Amino acid sequence: MTNQIILAYRNLYRHGLHAVQFSKPARYTLRDRLRLAFRKGNPRDFDQRKIDNTIEFLRGATRETGLEHRIVKNLLFVWYHQADTVSVPHSPLKWNMDAGEMKARAASYDAFNHNVQMLNESIGMCLPTTNVQPQF
Repeated sequence: MTNQIILAYRNLYRHGLHAVQFSKPARYTLRDRLRLAFRKGNPRDFDQRKIDNTIEFLRGATRETGLEHRIVKNLLFVWYHQADTVSVPHSPLKWNMDAGEMKARAASYDAFNHNVQMLNESIGMCLPTTNVQPQF
């Protein structure tokens, strides 16, 4: 089972890199999201069918700049900015925000994360939906 999980991570990462065409901010965001999902996820929830569907989706995003490519591009764009919002530096004074405003910014992505979960359920995929929690 462990070898299958490692192989699934490698396949998702490889096909994801091809889908984003190795562009610099997107590949690091993809790597961080996949790492978080595989580290925090439960190995008992492993489903090879969902992995295969996600890999096929990423292959479609690689082949042409159609709907799949735009979905992947926009997901990574939002995840990039979501990580900037919630991974606040040690001093909240840097952005002149108090703890309440930082919590509100982190909560503003709840609807987006819910939509990604619904996309996963409707198509049978496993795009990472693990939330990055703010550090207060």
